[in-house]
Amino acid sequence: QVQLVESGGGLVQAGDSLRLSCAASGRTFSAYAMAWFRQAPGKERGFVAAIRWSGYNTLYADSVKGRFTISRDNAKNTMYLQMNSLKPEDTAVYYCAVGPIYGSSWPSYTYWGQGTQVTVSS
Repeated sequence: QVQLVESGGGLVQAGDSLRLSCAASGRTFSAYAMAWFRQAPGKERGFVAAIRWSGYNTLYADSVKGRFTISRDNAKNTMYLQMNSLKPEDTAVYYCAVGPIYGSSWPSYTYWGQGTQVTVSS
């Protein structure tokens, strides 16, 4: 059974940093794209960042470009999201996702984690 488990969320102040992790188990995802999405209360799920299986191609939402960095370690079946210069508007539940198609569209991703809360205070 495929399982994605996010960790690393928490409560921080504006300007701080956090590093999220997504550990995948149940199969090998080395040929799959991985991504982060987030959902704030009352808002739709939004794309944050994606990375190809090779790790050489990445894609970011404009709102996080230059502040967030996505990476993956296929040997560990783990993906990361380094978040710097956090802003209150980054507050959301962050979800990791895995799927065969690289991109920013959430229906393209097959497997999802349960989410980790990130709260940024001003």
